[in-house]
Amino acid sequence: MEIKSILIANRGEIAVRVINTARKMGIESWVIKTSKEPNAFYLTQADHIIDFSDHTEEISEFLDIEAIIKAMKDNNISAVHPGYGFLAESPIFAERCDDEKIIYIGPSADAIYRMGNKTIAKELARKHKVPLLGGSKGNLSSPDEAVKIANEIGYPVILKAASGGGGRGMRIVEEEKNVAKMFKMASSEAEKAFNDPDVFVEKYVRNPRHIEFQIFGDKHGNIIHLGERECSVQRKHQKLIEESPSAVLDEKLRKKMGAAAINIAKSVDYFSAGTVEFLLDDKMEFSFMEMNTRIQVEHPVTEMITGLDLIEWQIRIARGEELPLKQKDVKINGWAIEYRINAEDVQGGFSPSLGVIEKISLPRSKNIRIDSGVVEGSSITSYFDSMVAKLIVHGENREKAILYSQNALKKFWIKGIKTTIPFCNAVLLNKNFRKGKYDTSFLTKEMTKHYHEGQDDEMLAAFFATYDFVKEIENVENKPVDFDKGKNIAPWVLKKRLKSL
Repeated sequence: MEIKSILIANRGEIAVRVINTARKMGIESWVIKTSKEPNAFYLTQADHIIDFSDHTEEISEFLDIEAIIKAMKDNNISAVHPGYGFLAESPIFAERCDDEKIIYIGPSADAIYRMGNKTIAKELARKHKVPLLGGSKGNLSSPDEAVKIANEIGYPVILKAASGGGGRGMRIVEEEKNVAKMFKMASSEAEKAFNDPDVFVEKYVRNPRHIEFQIFGDKHGNIIHLGERECSVQRKHQKLIEESPSAVLDEKLRKKMGAAAINIAKSVDYFSAGTVEFLLDDKMEFSFMEMNTRIQVEHPVTEMITGLDLIEWQIRIARGEELPLKQKDVKINGWAIEYRINAEDVQGGFSPSLGVIEKISLPRSKNIRIDSGVVEGSSITSYFDSMVAKLIVHGENREKAILYSQNALKKFWIKGIKTTIPFCNAVLLNKNFRKGKYDTSFLTKEMTKHYHEGQDDEMLAAFFATYDFVKEIENVENKPVDFDKGKNIAPWVLKKRLKSL
């Protein structure tokens, strides 16, 4: 199948990411413009723009299946890439694309549905001998059933939304008296978030490691994995830092978990990119958690250690091509760590930080990659998620990757909003993180302080203040400031001069 054009039904850094690969492959890119982000950076990178500025507020522009389908039909667009989030795991959207003969760059609607429903996915895992935690074999019919199963498998247990994700519709229960209340809360939250109130219960593993495997399949029955990613640095089930490979896996366990990931993918004849997620306990025993049927936010770490373009693979597989590699051909080179740079005030409890990005200073090096959807002048609003960039650092080994990361973060500055950069710095200074000894309880157990203030922070603040003073003086005087060999550039000198104007 030929793909001449792609609509990226998404925004931000993932839209820019797909556009770059499409350009490399000689494919036209189309994006959606919204009234919420009329000057977004991704709009400047695409070949064509579809204007949804007059879209109604009843449903998000990126969730309106019929409006997106119509736009693709009207503009004769060959294919659609959903990115992550929004419609990326909607079987209805994938099926509608099939109906309209639009190439959906992703797995089949059936695979999305069966892996998206956690109870169905777990039943498939059970049939294919993939390790599972104890719990209900299907959705719970009542709080009483939840109590019965919880008492059988032992506390603590966790109630989870059948169609859930991102930590929503989940409740940990420590004792029987709280089961009924937590059941109602999880079910209610699941219905609001996913339009599906069904929940199931399983044994809760305290402080596991979160390990996921990147798998890829084609439409010819071939499925391989590209190694694992460690995603245990989390806050409220939201990943903050990811690395590949994992510091805790040896080759024997890697092969065993990789085989399990491939088995669950084979159960739904999977093709395209997918991620199989596992929990790993302190006895090095793993259990299947879920499968994400899309490209992941953290896919760049896999690209950094394999040298592969996973978006290109997705497009080629959507065209009907076979996988370019066999499992034995997959080579892992060095270590990569990804840092999610979010517009959040770490000192304020990771609260959103809204505003305009006034200045950005980015680190540059052959072993550094930055995926971003913002530039100077970009507005950070409450309409979309808080991630503004991803910093990915590659090293010959984990120690070098951490060292290079520290140097890169020192050179990564954003003025105008607060970000999670101080948090990333703090993590890298933690002794147990540096040793690779951490799990999903890392933030609550290890991070007594969620941010680090560098010795150059005060100097940098003075620099920005100086820069602002200079610009303001130049605007008033309508001429460049005479620096007089540095004698007149101290912030206090400039401030006095500015007041005298």
